[in-house]
Amino acid sequence: MGKGRAVEIVLDDVERRELTALTRKHGAPQALAARARIVLAAADGLDNKAIAAKVGICAATAGTWRNRFANRRLDGLYDEPRPGAPRSIGDDEIASTIRKTLETRPSGSTHWSLRTMAKEIGRAPSTVHRIWRAFGLQPHRVETFKLSSDPLFVEKVRDIVGLYLAPPERAVVLSVDEKSQVQALDRTQPLLPMRPGQAERRTHDYKRNGTTSLFAALDVKVGTVIGQCMPRHRASEFRKFLDKVERNVPSDLDVHIVMDNYGTHKTKLIRNWFAKRPRWHVHFTPTSASWINQVERFFALLTERALKRGVFRSVGDLEKAIKAYIDATNADPKPFRWTKTADDILASIQRFCLRTLEAEA
Repeated sequence: MGKGRAVEIVLDDVERRELTALTRKHGAPQALAARARIVLAAADGLDNKAIAAKVGICAATAGTWRNRFANRRLDGLYDEPRPGAPRSIGDDEIASTIRKTLETRPSGSTHWSLRTMAKEIGRAPSTVHRIWRAFGLQPHRVETFKLSSDPLFVEKVRDIVGLYLAPPERAVVLSVDEKSQVQALDRTQPLLPMRPGQAERRTHDYKRNGTTSLFAALDVKVGTVIGQCMPRHRASEFRKFLDKVERNVPSDLDVHIVMDNYGTHKTKLIRNWFAKRPRWHVHFTPTSASWINQVERFFALLTERALKRGVFRSVGDLEKAIKAYIDATNADPKPFRWTKTADDILASIQRFCLRTLEAEA
């Protein structure tokens, strides 16, 4: 090869396929795809100026990647590791920091902080932060849990999940509960509305203007909701709500009602009400397992979208807001999609119980 002449590129079938794939691969870095096009053009006999015009680069760049490929083939197209300061903390010290985080506590505290751990190991807080982030450790966070002690837990889970995944023919499945003591809260000063660069602002203190209790029945299959607000949530109010549900469900359908073990659901008044209506079938959730009752998800959305940031100067204003949200839900219902089978749920709980036992050992 004479001076100034571009190096000749000859590809075998495997290299050509891989280079072509890089130019077409969805999500591949654009720089890498451009380098592959440079090499393919060079293999087709184009000089660097022609390649530059075709790919949209300068001739020197075309020459650089032509030569990189000639010397190192496909490996030459990838960026080399950039130089940087060597890691100052070794694997043994990292492992020791993780063990301390997981297995010990600082004196006088319930958990480690960045500063207390940094002082413990003689490193900067930023070093501790990188280690914790790399291994997903968050000592400052804590979550709650409660395992059901219901002796019929397995049977109830299989029963209710079966209703969700395969509802009976000619029947409606209703998830029922009450959201009690919903407060009508008014702020002590006017809200400052959102504007560009600034979030909506409100005072931290508030004025209480009374409470209401929402009774709700979610049609699991359709996603519609029957709701009624009442001043209290006793058995007598619950019976009135059941009367309303009864009026709204076609008489030729059976009714399967999923509800928790709250005292008002099991009084003699309510038991007699169900006994007189053979088309109603009651399915109680396991104790301490409200997550299996789908209406709880509706309550969470109601709180987040209509109540949490609302301003209510009276119980009437609060009940109007609740009714408006229910009406909007029923105008465009979207049922919650239950995906886990009973076996999936029970297996997950078993794994959690085993981890709990290991933590106590």
